[in-house]
Amino acid sequence: MIARSRMKRLPKRKPPANGLPLAGFDLETYLGSAGPASRVLRYAKAETIFSQGDAALVVKYIQKGTVKLSVLSRIGKEAVVAILGPGDFFGEGVLTGQSIRIGTATALVPTNVLSIDKDVMSRLLRDEPTFSNRFISHMLARNVRIESDLVDQLFNSSEKRLARTLLLMARYGQASPEPTLPKISQETLAEIIGTTRSRVNFFMNKFRKLGLIEYNGTIKVNRSLLGVVLHD
Repeated sequence: MIARSRMKRLPKRKPPANGLPLAGFDLETYLGSAGPASRVLRYAKAETIFSQGDAALVVKYIQKGTVKLSVLSRIGKEAVVAILGPGDFFGEGVLTGQSIRIGTATALVPTNVLSIDKDVMSRLLRDEPTFSNRFISHMLARNVRIESDLVDQLFNSSEKRLARTLLLMARYGQASPEPTLPKISQETLAEIIGTTRSRVNFFMNKFRKLGLIEYNGTIKVNRSLLGVVLHD
């Protein structure tokens, strides 16, 4: 049975008279240990963070773990929208007036998620330039990613889409890549790239034989996998 979420309320520092965070604002410190948005939820592997159709009241921020965002059609077909990791926000549609969740968020591994109330998030974006800049950068990067995903889906082969997905999950191109991925099923990978599990299995075995990945339950992505994406 999947463990239930446990909320941990972290110690709060005394806010200044104007109710804003103290001087020397630091995003990670503020989100992780202080301020009014200090509600950490811990989710077990495969546990639902929120479901499609739930009320949208807060923005989420991943402290640790991996989250899958998916959408279910009226006929029951699921599509994976994104795989997110530490430092990513999600559920930000609440800031644009979204009253219900348009998709489902699921923890792929044990995951810690910070919930930030809509009003608190709006105030931080208005009053804290450091926070606002970080969030805007996140949203711009997300938009670029969505466009790239669309191009990838329309024009690239299943093999290239799988290679790109593995590299993105390993965070290649970022300051701190994580070449060893958490356990993720071939079914989930197939949903992400829009193909069958048998095709994913074929390409995973091919990548392993070529030394592009190490695959034995967990997946270790080698930089040489970039060649599959870059090769025409």
